[in-house]
Amino acid sequence: MTTIDSGVDTLADVTSSEDRLRRFLLGLPGVDQVGAEARAATLGTRSIKTTAKAYALDLAIRMIDLTTLEGQDTPGKVRALCAKARRPDPADPSTPQVAAVCVYPDLVATAKHELRGSGINVASVATAFPSGRSSLAIKVQDTKDAVAAGADEVDMVIDRGAFLSGRYGMVFDEIVAIREAAGDAHLKVILETGELVTYDNVRRASWLAMLAGADFIKTSTGKVSPAATLPVTLVMLEAVRDYHEATGLHIGVKPAGGIRTAKDAIKYLVTVNETAGPDWLDPELFRFGASSLLNDLLMQRTKLATGHYPGPDYFTLD
Repeated sequence: MTTIDSGVDTLADVTSSEDRLRRFLLGLPGVDQVGAEARAATLGTRSIKTTAKAYALDLAIRMIDLTTLEGQDTPGKVRALCAKARRPDPADPSTPQVAAVCVYPDLVATAKHELRGSGINVASVATAFPSGRSSLAIKVQDTKDAVAAGADEVDMVIDRGAFLSGRYGMVFDEIVAIREAAGDAHLKVILETGELVTYDNVRRASWLAMLAGADFIKTSTGKVSPAATLPVTLVMLEAVRDYHEATGLHIGVKPAGGIRTAKDAIKYLVTVNETAGPDWLDPELFRFGASSLLNDLLMQRTKLATGHYPGPDYFTLD
C-alpha cells in the first residue's frame, strides 16, 4: 500500500511545484508486475452462483456507460441507444437501467432529450478524444460545449506524449483546467493505459489524475489495443484505495474497451471487492465503458431466470 506521511497537507505540498510533483510520482512504490498479474489471475478464477450471480448481473448492468463513439454515429442511433438504456429488456421491466449513455459532444443534446426524467446520466468524451492532440484552448472549449449541451459527465483524455516524456506538470495543469471547465459535471480522466507501457506508469498516471481533481480514473478510450485489462484495473483500484486512505476521498474507476461478457464483468466486480472494498461496488464509484457487454448480461440474466438462453437476435445489436 502506498503510504503518505501526513495526509492531505502533504498532498497539497506535492502539487505546489512541478519538481515536487515529479519527485512524488517517481517516488511511488514500484508495481510488482508478476505479483499484480498473478493476483488478477487468481481473482479471475472466483465463481459465484445463484442469488449472488443474479445480484452481480444486475449490478453490472447498473454500472454500464452504454457507449457509441463512432464517426458514423447519428441522432437516430443515439435515440435507439437511449431507449435501450431506459429499458434494456423491454420484456422484463425488472431489468435495471444503465448508469449513463456516452456519446460525442455534438450528440449530447440528443441524448439529454431522450433520457429526460430517467435518472440516467449523459456522458460526453471531450479534449480531442481519442488522441488528445490539440491545444489546451480547444480542449477547454470542447469541454465547455459538452457541458453547455447538457453533459452530466465528461470523459477527458490525458496527453500521453507529455506524460511519457516526463512533463507531469503540463498534464496536471491540463486536468486542472478541464476540471474547472467541466463545472459541476463529473470528470473522468482517461489514462489510455495501453500506451503507458508499464504498470508503474499506470500507478503514476492514476495518482496524477486524482491529485488534479479527477472524479474517476478510466483505463482507455477503446480505440487502442490493449484496452482494459484486469491487472491494469487492479493497479488503478489499488491507487484509489490508497488515495482514500491518504485523503478520505473516494475516486471512481472505469475500465473501458474489450469487456464483452458477463463472465468478464463478474471478474472485475470480484477484483473491485477484494482490492478497493465493497464501497466501490456502486455505480457512483465503478463503471464499465461498454456497448456489447449489455447484451451478454441480459442473456445471462434471462438464462438464470428461465433456464434457457434467448435467441442471438432477441436483444438489439449496438
